Amino acid sequence: MNAIFTDASFQNMTNVANKYGVSTNAVTDLTYCLMGSNGSMAQFNIAELGGGGQWMQGGMTMVGDMFNNNLKYLVDGLCVDLSNLIHQGAIQYKPLPKTANSQGGFSGNWWGDLGFPNSTGSQNDTSYAIFNNIHRLAIQQNGKVTIFDTLDHNIGGVGQQQGGNYSVSFTSQYGNVNLNSLPIISGENKQQQPEVFHNNDLQNNVVETSVAPIMEAPVQPVNNNNFNNNNNSAFEEDIFGKIEKLAGLKDKGILSVEEFENKKIDLLSRL
Repeated sequence: MNAIFTDASFQNMTNVANKYGVSTNAVTDLTYCLMGSNGSMAQFNIAELGGGGQWMQGGMTMVGDMFNNNLKYLVDGLCVDLSNLIHQGAIQYKPLPKTANSQGGFSGNWWGDLGFPNSTGSQNDTSYAIFNNIHRLAIQQNGKVTIFDTLDHNIGGVGQQQGGNYSVSFTSQYGNVNLNSLPIISGENKQQQPEVFHNNDLQNNVVETSVAPIMEAPVQPVNNNNFNNNNNSAFEEDIFGKIEKLAGLKDKGILSVEEFENKKIDLLSRL
């Protein structure tokens, strides 16, 4: 079941639909596809947009009718506008409703009031929920929840970790995410964060010793489905990048249209 967008988000999507002359349903379906990657890419199958297609941030757009440039421009325009709104926080999911518990009261999700996550999962005795839109990561282990500020990390990969405080590891656009370096927003380990002293402390002749976080040696995560998905995405980006370079050679007259199309079909067949 799809999550529900906030009223303000739905209004923003309606404005995009009116701008490009497409239905709100088509824009809503496309937005769901974009939300999973925090607005960086979308794989969709929407009849109003020509059926199956793919868009990637940076200029790569593919549609079912590959020679229909007007359709490509339409899909690219929609995705760019929606992606910008997602990055600005102008498109968000509603917080999940609270559910009744066995004591007759009500309780929310184990991660509290953070809203709807980009992805969730669990390994062994550890559960996680990733909220890239608000830069949060929630981890539950042995019934205890810790919420991290992920700073500028855009977490896209989760793997199994041997050793350390948690049985899961995370990757972002910077590589492995060191949880010990992330600020803790809430949880029993919050007091372990380094203390910071300010200028007014020095003026009062009070100097607090900052405690450096314990740095663990990076552990190579074991491949699983999430990492396979990342590898597939990297492979697809490589294919699309080659097609884009070939298009540039065609535009410069180095390749003929026929040579370009034959090579593009060959590259797409590898996906």
